Amino acid sequence: MEVEPTISSSVRIESLPAAGSTLRYWGPVGLYAALIFGGSSISNPPEAIASVLKEISDKALHLCEYSLLGALSYRACRHAAGPWVARHAVAVTVAGCALYGLSDEVHQLFVPFRQGDPLDLVADTAGAMLGAWTWRWAEWRNPGVLGRS
Repeated sequence: MEVEPTISSSVRIESLPAAGSTLRYWGPVGLYAALIFGGSSISNPPEAIASVLKEISDKALHLCEYSLLGALSYRACRHAAGPWVARHAVAVTVAGCALYGLSDEVHQLFVPFRQGDPLDLVADTAGAMLGAWTWRWAEWRNPGVLGRS
């Protein structure tokens, strides 16, 4: 008979993920967030990037950029953040990515030749939601393939 640890008779202690699991799931989120921050720190983008920006709406780029962040964050919330966060992974992901997007727009206010744009934040939030729901749907559609391995 397995006994679950308790603080009192009415409070159960839920286990937290192992350190290796935390790094495996949250490492890509941190690296990608750092990449976003680095890109936002560039005052004058290289010509190759500038030409792409002229061809594609920057809102579409924000949507794509934060879709990936949303997918990575949802994956981490589901598998390496504890049971409560796992149950509310979409909401936590969208809220976290929206706050990160807000911090990114504020950061750009201090970068020469850059500006913060509230519509970029809307695109960031929509992208995070799209990424989180897409990953959620993919896990539901293919159980075990995208989940823990």
